[in-house]
Amino acid sequence: MGARTGEAYLKGLRSTNREIWLGNERVDDVVDHPQLRGGAEAIARYYDLQFEQPDTLLIDDPETGEPINISHLQPRSKDDLVRRGHGLRTIAEMSMGVMGRTPDYMNVTFAGFADDRPRWAGADGSNEEGYASLVAFQKRLRRDDLSLTHTIVHPTIDKVRDREYRGNPVPLHKVGETSDSIIVRGARLLATLAPYADGQTVYPGAPLPPDAPAEYALSFTVPMDAPGLVFLCRDSGLRTDLDPLDAPFSTRFDEQDAYCIFDDVEIPKRDVWIDGNVEVYNQVMSKGPWWPNIMQQTTARALVKLEFAYGLACRMAEAVNDTSERTMELLGELLGYVEMTRTTLTCAVDNCVVWDSGAVYCEGRALHPLRSLLPEWFTRTNEILKTIGSHNLLATASQHQLADTRLRGLIDEFMPGANGISAEDRSVLYRVAWDFCGSLVGSRGELYERNYLQSSRSNRMLSQRAHSAAARQRGDELIEKLLRDARSRSRA
Repeated sequence: MGARTGEAYLKGLRSTNREIWLGNERVDDVVDHPQLRGGAEAIARYYDLQFEQPDTLLIDDPETGEPINISHLQPRSKDDLVRRGHGLRTIAEMSMGVMGRTPDYMNVTFAGFADDRPRWAGADGSNEEGYASLVAFQKRLRRDDLSLTHTIVHPTIDKVRDREYRGNPVPLHKVGETSDSIIVRGARLLATLAPYADGQTVYPGAPLPPDAPAEYALSFTVPMDAPGLVFLCRDSGLRTDLDPLDAPFSTRFDEQDAYCIFDDVEIPKRDVWIDGNVEVYNQVMSKGPWWPNIMQQTTARALVKLEFAYGLACRMAEAVNDTSERTMELLGELLGYVEMTRTTLTCAVDNCVVWDSGAVYCEGRALHPLRSLLPEWFTRTNEILKTIGSHNLLATASQHQLADTRLRGLIDEFMPGANGISAEDRSVLYRVAWDFCGSLVGSRGELYERNYLQSSRSNRMLSQRAHSAAARQRGDELIEKLLRDARSRSRA
């Protein structure tokens, strides 16, 4: 089939009877539900976009020749990375980087998984069958142009006892088997995009303890309407009561998150990629190229979001003629985040690495620091926007108020901006800023940025373990150089 349209995507959503719970109700139709409709329309827009910009967003399937999304590309050169990066940035611009889990995220992930036989099949070939199933799924994913959600983290029940897997009924685990399926029970999170996905996937988020029971080492896919698969959504951030100019993000770009419960769900063996192989489970993420691969997508999206935030901050300052040193300093700080992200991504592509599978990905050493820095930068970005915006973020007129014949004259007289900025343009600007950083969608976005690739603290420790050797060697060389010079000049 190849790439599909937004209409075809929405038709697919309507054809499944998934168990999605939102608030007090089970949702029968996510496409037309008032608190979910905007998100469905946003993903439909993602699908339509690839036909509006086919030169940027479509490539030929390497086997069938059908058009598929650029995010399915398995890079073999720097030129491939550059081309894919351009497509990923184009997709991110659809939501100004606010939607972190548009389907390209999972497409990039599974293109990388299917291209990583050394880790997924196992050094001894012990998971060859699971890897073959994974490759077959990735072909189906790109040819049917599916939208996926994923759950890779075990729920937090007790931070001390959660480390003890044996006998723990909460984390997802295998409880049975038939001739053609395995049966799983337990919970996983966080299923971002769950109401809008065609399939649910499970893969490792963190290694299991070496002595963990094999039944917890699982990776697979399952249809969203599989019996026993339950999704409990968080409260919706969509605002159906507002005009899109009042809340451009909250009227469309809430991608939703859900707690996923597997109530004795049968998983066909053809869709199982890891079944009890703890060694493979523990190496596919930590030793493979997953994160250098996915970091191109996440960094491209982050760059678009930071560029948007910088432009927003500049416009807010101009709207009230704020040229103070403090505000200029804050704008300079934001610009630093933008340029550091841009140059790091460029450096990572320029110094791309060929992996043992033949795949070419961004240099991990360049990108890894951003895993700990971006969460802090986005938190700080929201703080800067609120500092520059101040009370003006809460002193705006709505589109309905602007359309009122009596109020419009008062608003134009008493709520204009500086430098000839109209009251309407000023209100729209500050409403966009508040929606970006202060609404439920905005504040949820900040929490997402803090944690979606682990915490800053965890990533700093990972950087120290993974990339300290070269930096330490260089540091030691410089120290010894200084000491040799000092000894040669010493009078002792």
